Amino acid sequence: MFRSLFIVMAVLCSFSFLSPQVSYSQEARPMKYLVKGTGGPASASPAEMNTFLKNVVLPSFDQLIELEKEGKITGGLPVGDRALVFIIEASSNEEVDKLLRSLPLWGVLEWKVVPLQTFEGRAAIESKLVEAAK
Repeated sequence: MFRSLFIVMAVLCSFSFLSPQVSYSQEARPMKYLVKGTGGPASASPAEMNTFLKNVVLPSFDQLIELEKEGKITGGLPVGDRALVFIIEASSNEEVDKLLRSLPLWGVLEWKVVPLQTFEGRAAIESKLVEAAK
């Protein structure tokens, strides 16, 4: 057991050079998350669909429009698909969760959230790999 733990620790330590040492200003940069909401209920009747649109979909769109005006998100709806796709800028996973849970559509759609790495962050990692290979 200790040998396995030692091997794991050795491997982790050997990859420590992969972590970019990027210094930022005192203010933390917001992270970006790719968000996709899909699915939702199929309409049972025109009256039920009208109620759903009025009470859930349109208020969610209003909220998303406001978030886009504030620069908090950018995105839209894939043409012909029952889905939402957007990028959220947030300071934490909790902030993303809170934003999604505030949408009236939250409990209706299936959500997939993918944290995005910055181009700058990945470039720093790749540069270190190049330097380490010399």
